[in-house]
Amino acid sequence: MKTIGFIYPDHAAEDDYPLAQRLLGDAVTLSVTHIYGTDLHAVAELLDLGSEHRLAEGAEQLAPLFPDAVVWACTSGSFVFGRNGAAEQITKLAAASGTPASSTSFAFTRALRALGLKRVAITASYPDEVATLFREFLAAEGVDVTQLSSAGIDTAAEVGQLRPDEVAELVTRGDHPDADALLIPDTAMRTIALIDPIEQRLGKPVLTANQVTIWEGLRLAGASTRADGIGRLFREGDADAV
Repeated sequence: MKTIGFIYPDHAAEDDYPLAQRLLGDAVTLSVTHIYGTDLHAVAELLDLGSEHRLAEGAEQLAPLFPDAVVWACTSGSFVFGRNGAAEQITKLAAASGTPASSTSFAFTRALRALGLKRVAITASYPDEVATLFREFLAAEGVDVTQLSSAGIDTAAEVGQLRPDEVAELVTRGDHPDADALLIPDTAMRTIALIDPIEQRLGKPVLTANQVTIWEGLRLAGASTRADGIGRLFREGDADAV
């Protein structure tokens, strides 16, 4: 039995994790703990949210579970540091937790490598200023962004209140015909139950924040990344290619 710990900011769409747990079965345990900051999609607040001392607090909360891997389940709270800063962030998290660590931002790029894809469209819930930083992070990782759409939603709490039909509409609106995959980068958005229907509608892989975060945790822990009902990444992604 593998245990993967997830450090999740505040509260919004963490119920994606027990839903994924049911789809994955009993071979792994997905354990979510929470840290808190100012709920605002703005650079200064996100830098504080992803700071070393806050992530160390999350690692301490997970320590009694002896996790096989720990993932910082926040995209904006990682890419806002830039590619090098985000890499330093997970190095420090690994040291604090004593186990392999990653973040949602790197989970996206590793999931793309596992699927052999480099050209993407992004549908972000964030304001433009924050969404642009995600595009810059991906570019530093060798990913070509063909289109970036941002909804301009200021808080994770607001994103978490979106109905499934609103999420589906927001997501599909951001697709581009030249993109090989569509990325939805906010862990505050409930997406696990919507991935398969949206992939069928668009005819391409859809990578969402909570989906890739869970996949990355499984990969780091050496657990199986194969499952039905969580998108093409879990059916076809080659974890050994990362």
